[in-house]
Amino acid sequence: MNILPDFRTLRPVSLAEAVAALANEGAQAIGGGTDLLPNLRRGLGRPEVLVDLTGIGNLAGIGIATDGSLRIGAGTTLEAIVEDAGLRAGWPAIAQAAELVAGPTHRSAATLGGNLCQDTRCVFYNQSEWWRSGNGYCLKHDGDKCHVVVKSDRCYATYHGDVAPALMVLGAEAEIVGSKGKRTVPLAQLFRESGADHLTLDKGEVLAAVIVPPATGWEASYAKVRIRDAIDFPLAGIAVALKRDGDTIAGLRVAITGTNSAPLMVATEAVVGGGWDDAAAETLVQTVRKTSNVLKTTVAGVKYRRRVLLAVSRKLVDDLWNRK
Repeated sequence: MNILPDFRTLRPVSLAEAVAALANEGAQAIGGGTDLLPNLRRGLGRPEVLVDLTGIGNLAGIGIATDGSLRIGAGTTLEAIVEDAGLRAGWPAIAQAAELVAGPTHRSAATLGGNLCQDTRCVFYNQSEWWRSGNGYCLKHDGDKCHVVVKSDRCYATYHGDVAPALMVLGAEAEIVGSKGKRTVPLAQLFRESGADHLTLDKGEVLAAVIVPPATGWEASYAKVRIRDAIDFPLAGIAVALKRDGDTIAGLRVAITGTNSAPLMVATEAVVGGGWDDAAAETLVQTVRKTSNVLKTTVAGVKYRRRVLLAVSRKLVDDLWNRK
């Protein structure tokens, strides 16, 4: 890895100050730095100013509103999410996903906002400067060609966040603050399917919090497949939320990660309203297959990643369906 490039650091104490600082060219936000700093040491980015968001006191914290909804500040560490009793009781899938991120020392520093807004990854991108220069760089950074899909005019780097799909199946919304004020959007709308430009945040905007409605009636879970259980990103990950009415699927939400340039919701209308059997499982599995776009963005084989994604999608619904 390289020595960090020269940059200035600002540490605003309010969201308004952070928004003003990030509106300047060459400014980039940083929270725990567990994703950004290793990239900078690989030469992946040359910010003029890093805007440290950890000095904003009200950006962190977990609270339950009078209407039963959960609010998690973007500056909240993943460790705090894992250990919060109220969150674990009402929305255990969020804590489950957060606990599967990297290792305990990473989670003690990494923030929710940073985890959600983490950079996309690719075997041709997350390399040393020397390695990338020998390959003519890539479309995501300093180059003009995607080595994954050579004839494509877009980058196919993959999003590998764990927490986003768990939040998405629970109906979470993102609270975003910018120079024009505050806006709230479904969390899925924070992302777009473009490896080089996967966030929909405008210049100067900050992800301030995530709002999750009460999970009454829903059972949810998240699972990931990785080579090393200690620290690895998901080669494929899937979150499922199920609402059961007797022998009928009253509601089903599925989201995937580690396979596309954004975490994506999977259409489940074809199985909602019926029972959970082999035919329904096959319908869901084929829909997951069509939604995913597993490509050679990791060292693990494409066929393996696709097969485990499909297998885990059925297993998660099986497990939730059989919960008493």
